[in-house]
Amino acid sequence: MLDAVLFDWGDTLFHFAYDEALLEAGWEAGLATVDRDRLPGHEETAARFRERYLPLLWVPGSVDEVEYPGLIRELLGSFGVELTDEELRRFLAAEHAAWEPARLLGAHTHALLDALRERGLKTGLVSNAFDPGWLLHEDLAPMGLGERLDVAVFSSEVGKRKPHPAIFEAALERLGVEPERALFVGDRRYEDVRGSKEAGMTAVLALWFRADEDERGLEPDFEAFSAMDVLNVVRRLTGEID
Repeated sequence: MLDAVLFDWGDTLFHFAYDEALLEAGWEAGLATVDRDRLPGHEETAARFRERYLPLLWVPGSVDEVEYPGLIRELLGSFGVELTDEELRRFLAAEHAAWEPARLLGAHTHALLDALRERGLKTGLVSNAFDPGWLLHEDLAPMGLGERLDVAVFSSEVGKRKPHPAIFEAALERLGVEPERALFVGDRRYEDVRGSKEAGMTAVLALWFRADEDERGLEPDFEAFSAMDVLNVVRRLTGEID
């Protein structure tokens, strides 16, 4: 029996297109919210971030999420700029907004989520994301996801990244669903497939944005070459089709 379908976010429900130009645009937008004299330039701060801090955001194998606001505060402090809490909040919001062109919603995301919910299934999001949770949750409504998801859990809120079980367990607990009655859909064999299977869930490897061959991962229970293939997996698990 199946009660819920949970998804990874990037390269599953939407594609994140990293762009170096947006990195500088983010720093320019963030610094513009800080009302100070003699601020460093956005090119200089972006360069230091790229060199010293960007590698910390994707440490291979790490399950401990970085404290991203602290990194921003530390970097600007190295330039002699000590941000207040309110200034930091404004900076983070403006920087995050500057990355909006990089977040491209999948063409069939809404249709898939609607079809799942029409079948009485709960839907959720479990994602590795270092931006503060309050910013990430604000992204959901404009993308039409807020009304289509029963829960969204980000690693920045839990302090642990997938494949650590804590982030999966947090979502399942909020949904009130046992892991063996939940399906997880993600594009990474290590973080998504291994993480969800070790948490007791059934795993679907999403292949419509990318193909992952991470040797640390596990074999999925199912593969999906399009978003709507997930619906066929659900139909099979619920007995709708043989």
